Amino acid sequence: MTPRPVSIRPARECDLPALVALANHYIEHTNALFTTELQTVEGRRSWFEGYGAGRYRLLVAEDETGLLGCTYSSRYRPTPAFDTTVETSIYLQPRCHGAGLGARLYAALFDILRTEEVHLAVAGVAQPNPASNALHRKCGFEEVGTFREYARKRGVWISSTWFQKPIA
Repeated sequence: MTPRPVSIRPARECDLPALVALANHYIEHTNALFTTELQTVEGRRSWFEGYGAGRYRLLVAEDETGLLGCTYSSRYRPTPAFDTTVETSIYLQPRCHGAGLGARLYAALFDILRTEEVHLAVAGVAQPNPASNALHRKCGFEEVGTFREYARKRGVWISSTWFQKPIA
């Protein structure tokens, strides 16, 4: 079978319904997103509008079947001392795991971030998640520590391992 061509590009407003559906999958079936309520397109619009230029980017991967995944860089903390640190996130359609798409998405994001005033990318991975841990290591992140049982979702305590990657 011939692999389908995949394009990676900045997200557009028309992607918002597919991005919401992807987020809702992770909210409903995993602990990767700590949000407990399903999202709506209208409710997610202000989140979407926070991306575009500068340090805060939202990229999608797609083929002719539709959206395959997304990655984004967000403000880490709301104080100027953290302006050159971004928090990265990546989510793939379940059928796309293990095919190298996550590494391609992250590579595209980091290529853009290297042109911006970004010093460090950080990422928190809800545990257990060996596949995401491996992806972050493969993409040059270094593990820096784990917050143990610091969140609770559906009656389960969640730990997160944090990673960092120099960008500048």
